Amino acid sequence: MRKNIETFIACDAEYADSDIVLFGAPFDSTTSYRPGARFGSAAIRHESYGIETFSPYLDKDLEDCCIFDSGDLELPMGSSDLALEDIYNQTSRILSDNKLPLMLGGEHLVTLGAFRAVQEKYPNVHIIHFDAHADLRDDYLGVKLSHACVIRRCHDIIGDGRIHQFGIRSGDRSEWVFARNGHTHFHPFSLDEVKDTVIGFDHSVPVYFTIDLDVLDPSEFPGTGTPEAGGVSFHELREAVFSVCQNLNVVGCDVCELAPNLDNTGVSTALACKILRELLLALNK
Repeated sequence: MRKNIETFIACDAEYADSDIVLFGAPFDSTTSYRPGARFGSAAIRHESYGIETFSPYLDKDLEDCCIFDSGDLELPMGSSDLALEDIYNQTSRILSDNKLPLMLGGEHLVTLGAFRAVQEKYPNVHIIHFDAHADLRDDYLGVKLSHACVIRRCHDIIGDGRIHQFGIRSGDRSEWVFARNGHTHFHPFSLDEVKDTVIGFDHSVPVYFTIDLDVLDPSEFPGTGTPEAGGVSFHELREAVFSVCQNLNVVGCDVCELAPNLDNTGVSTALACKILRELLLALNK
């Protein structure tokens, strides 16, 4: 007899045996447009049973992997600081056991908590960032801990030259100026340059990989808090995910910004499930 705990499909290995550990960060207190990302991680788990464990793209099966799903953190919705501290502590514990943390958001601010822990263990870490938005504002309406500022807060930690941004197609003018002045490696509008970046990368360098699902075009992925026209397709995202995960030294990862309540068809959640399956299999080298 086993406890009735809902996990992402086939991610039910024992913690001690697992190389990858999933956990959810259901937080969206700084969302500036449409809330609902706090429901993303639970929806991905629940709807994952609508897809197969086998990937025909990679010819791999989640049934052959050892992945542990620890469920959602219970985060204080009224305090970004406390929520980030809880995420940091969970990520630190996973890293201390020499496992790869994979966090399911939640809004994009949750990345900061996980990244703080990863950078503490891997001081020379780089960030690969897929997103529709630059997230480089120094503050949003006077608030520095905002989903609109998360990559800027990461830049505060690691400085210039170690953040690689792809798919960006929206942002305040100051964000574009900041990026194009060399503070980040800026590759806007598409994921076309991911492969070239990966080829030229020092493959021993640790990488934190953060995926904001609104990098996808809203015609394919409407269930997100801040949809932006002109995004990439599922297949473009899938191929870029493969390039990063199969060729770089990914030591931490997150997938953020599914708001399932904003797409009653369920298509956005189904797409998120499939991207997560491909991500997990690509990381399981």
